[in-house]
Amino acid sequence: MALLAGVSVDYYVRMERGSLTGASDGVLDALASALQLDEAERAHLYHLARRSGGPRRRRPAATVRPALQQVLDAITDAPAWICNGRYDVLAVNQLARALYSPVLADPRRPANTARFVYLDPEAAKAFFVDYDRIARDVAAKLRMEAGRDPHDEDLIALVGELSTRSELFRRRWASQDVRLHRSGRKRMHHPVVGRLDLDVESMELPAEPGLLLTVYTAPAGTAAADGLALLASWAASQEKHKTRLTE
Repeated sequence: MALLAGVSVDYYVRMERGSLTGASDGVLDALASALQLDEAERAHLYHLARRSGGPRRRRPAATVRPALQQVLDAITDAPAWICNGRYDVLAVNQLARALYSPVLADPRRPANTARFVYLDPEAAKAFFVDYDRIARDVAAKLRMEAGRDPHDEDLIALVGELSTRSELFRRRWASQDVRLHRSGRKRMHHPVVGRLDLDVESMELPAEPGLLLTVYTAPAGTAAADGLALLASWAASQEKHKTRLTE
C-alpha cells in the first residue's frame, strides 16, 4: 500500500494509526486512489485529515432562522424539512409534518430519525419499506458526520445511546461504512395514505453550515403524486380540526 500511495512504509504506518496531521492533498489523493475509495470514503478521509489536530468546526445551529421556516412553508406541494447531520429534525413544512408523523410522534424534541430507526424498529419497519437499507444508510451517514466533527458532544452522546440500546446499530457502526447525504428514492408506507415511492433531494445550506434541506417529490401523474395530494388534503383537514379546538 505504501508503494502504491508513493509514501514510505513508516509514513503509511503512521497514517494507518490515525496520524494524518499535515498530510498534503497529493498524499491523500494518492492514498485514496491506492485504497480505491469511493466518493464518500474519499471525503471521509479528507475530513479525518483536516480535523486531526485542527480547529474545531463551528457548531451547527440548534434552531432554524424564521426566514428558513418561511422557505419551508412556501413549499406547499412537497414535504420539506431541515435537519442536522445527527438526524435531528429541526423544522418542517405542513406536508412533511404529515408525512413524517410516525417519526415526529416521539415526545422528545427535537425528533430524531436515527433514534426512530434503531430504537423503535417495529414502527420504523412498518413505515420504511426498505428498512434494512435505511438502517445501513443512517449509520453510515452518522459515521460520515463523526469524521466531519469528532468533537460534537451531542453526536458522541447519540452514538453512545444507539450503541447501548441497539445491537443492530452496534453492528452497522462497527462496519465503518460512510455515505454522503445526496439524492435517492425512499419507499414508505404512510398509515393514512398507504404506499409512497418518493424522490429525495438533500441540499446543504451554505448560510447555515451543518444543516440540510431535504425535499421529497413525485413525478406528475404517478400513484405517488396522487398519494401526496391525498396527504396534503388530510394534513389540511388536521390543521382545521386543531384550529377549531383552540378557538
